[in-house]
Amino acid sequence: MASTALLALCSTGAFTGLAVEAGAGVCHATPIYASHSWHEATFRLDVAGSTLSRYLRELLVSGFPYLQQQALTRKAITQLKKRCCYVSLDFERDLHNPARHHPASFLMSNGCSVHLSSERFLCPEPIFQPGLVGQAEPGLHVLAFQALQKMPETLRERLAHTVVLAGGSTLFPGFPERLEKELEAQCQCHGFTALRPHLVANPRRGTAVWTGGSMVASLCSFQRSWMTRGMYQECGSRLVHEVFN
Repeated sequence: MASTALLALCSTGAFTGLAVEAGAGVCHATPIYASHSWHEATFRLDVAGSTLSRYLRELLVSGFPYLQQQALTRKAITQLKKRCCYVSLDFERDLHNPARHHPASFLMSNGCSVHLSSERFLCPEPIFQPGLVGQAEPGLHVLAFQALQKMPETLRERLAHTVVLAGGSTLFPGFPERLEKELEAQCQCHGFTALRPHLVANPRRGTAVWTGGSMVASLCSFQRSWMTRGMYQECGSRLVHEVFN
């Protein structure tokens, strides 16, 4: 049992920073200071990879009536999302200016060719604008700012200096640049001009939590945190929380 946010930071060699996770089911913004998660300053967004896949499917069904819905399998949608979609750095401008679209074609498993245009950057946009999929929550960049805002003033600058991205839904081209741009805008807009967020976007951030876990487990000090079968049989399940918290 471990904090995924902490493991994401560990994968970069850091033990203090802001972990911004965007996976398949949920997104989190979690401040970590000296290896400890600040739960009261952690924010959650229930829009993530699976939501984006459903949204892309809706866009395809709406825009391409000739597609047979049975051809739009979860696997096909996932492949399409990973290969063709990207995050716009200026969403409103791109949306209303077709000349700024970057069309792409994708061959479906049934032999149909899909020609994508605005769908490419519409798909991941709900992470920044959850209202596109009917959610009233703020976007991930707002939650990341709120996480920094809720921390003690003396720690904010250190946390902002190491904003670590983790999870498969952060792998869209343009995601790190857009998040950094939006997070900086939030800081400036709310008077936190001294904060200069610096994003850490490792190319392998999709598996950052697993990488961090393997690094932590390889430490000699980690063995002192093991819980043996004998300990569990003696004390029961309550020991799980005593040992790992």
